[in-house]
Amino acid sequence: MAEGIPVPVLPEPTRRPAAARVLDGMTFAGHRSMRDAGLQHVYGPVPSRRLGRSLGIDTVRPKTCNWNCVYCQLGRSAPIVNVRAEHVPRAQVVGEVEEALRRDGPGDIDWITFVASGETTLHTGLGWMIARVRKMTAIPVAVITNGSLLHDPEVRRDLMACDAVMPSLDAGSADLYRRINRPHPDLGFERHVGGLLAFRREFRGRLWVELMLIKGINDTEDALVDLRTLLDRIEPDETHLLAPTRSPVEPWVRPTNDEGVMRALAILGATARLVAPTEVTTALATSGSIIDAIVGIVTRHPMSQEQLAGVLPRWSSEHADEVLKKLLADPRVQVVRRHGVSFWCGADAPYPAQ
Repeated sequence: MAEGIPVPVLPEPTRRPAAARVLDGMTFAGHRSMRDAGLQHVYGPVPSRRLGRSLGIDTVRPKTCNWNCVYCQLGRSAPIVNVRAEHVPRAQVVGEVEEALRRDGPGDIDWITFVASGETTLHTGLGWMIARVRKMTAIPVAVITNGSLLHDPEVRRDLMACDAVMPSLDAGSADLYRRINRPHPDLGFERHVGGLLAFRREFRGRLWVELMLIKGINDTEDALVDLRTLLDRIEPDETHLLAPTRSPVEPWVRPTNDEGVMRALAILGATARLVAPTEVTTALATSGSIIDAIVGIVTRHPMSQEQLAGVLPRWSSEHADEVLKKLLADPRVQVVRRHGVSFWCGADAPYPAQ
C-alpha cells in the first residue's frame, strides 16, 4: 500500500459465524498462490524467525491441540484433544509436499517444517510423512511441537529422522505450567519434563527449546531460575526466547519488556538467544482473489492492521480501501483487539472478548 493511504478504522471485534476453513491461498515474494495449486495442508514458503524461507506442513485441522496456552495466536482449544489419530490424510499431505517441491526448489525453500494448527505430533502418521519427505529432497526437515507427547516412545521414534525439533518449555514449575499451558488433564508437568529428557538422550539432531516470555509470569527472576535448572538437565543446543507479539488468546497476556529479555538472557545462560519477530515481507499476488490470499495467510498467521497494510500491493487508496471493506464483510475472518492493536484472524479461532 502506498504511503499516505488512509487505513479504515476497524469496528470493535465481533464473533462471526464459523465458516469453511481456508488453509491456503498465500503468495510470498513472487511465488504463485498455494490456493492456485489446490493445496490444503502445505503452505508457503513463508518467512520464519529462525528457518529462513520455510515450507509449512499442517498435520491437523484447526485447532486440534492438547494444550490451551494463554498466549496462543489461534484462539482457545475447544475441546482439548489428546488422542493421536489420522487427523488429515497422510497420503494427501505428502502429495501436496511433492507438488510444492516441483514448483519451489532448494533455491526457494530453506527448511521444510511440520508445524500444525494445534499440536503436530497428534498425527499418527507423522513419522511416515517425515520419512517420505526425506526421500523427496535434501532440504532439512524441522518439527515444531509443544513437546507434550515426547514421553511416548512412538512419538520420539517419529521424530528421529528430523534435522531439528523445537519443543516448548515455558515453565520451570508445575504451577506455572498449568497456568501458562493449561494442558489436558493427562499431561502433567513431570511427564512433560521427562519426555524432554528422554528425547534429548535419543535425538542426534538439533534440539532448540522454545520459551515464550510473558510479562510478569515467567520472566521473573524466580521463574527464570527454575527454568535454568531444567534447561541444565535437558541440555538443548539452543534456547529460543520468543514473545507473544501476535494476537494472544487471553487479553491479559503481554510480551515481556526489554528488562525481562535481558534478565532471561543473563539467567538462562549461553544457549539462550532472542528470536526477534520476522519483518513482514509477504507480497500478495495481483492476480486471482486477493481476499482469498489474505484469508489464507491470517488463518495460520494472524496479522495486525499495520502488517496487513504493509503487504497490500501498492494500489490507489480507493482500491486498497475497497479490499479492506470486503475483508471486513468476509465471514471467514474476524478482527481481534489486543492492547489497542487490531489483528486479522481466522473466523473459526475462538477468542474471548477484550
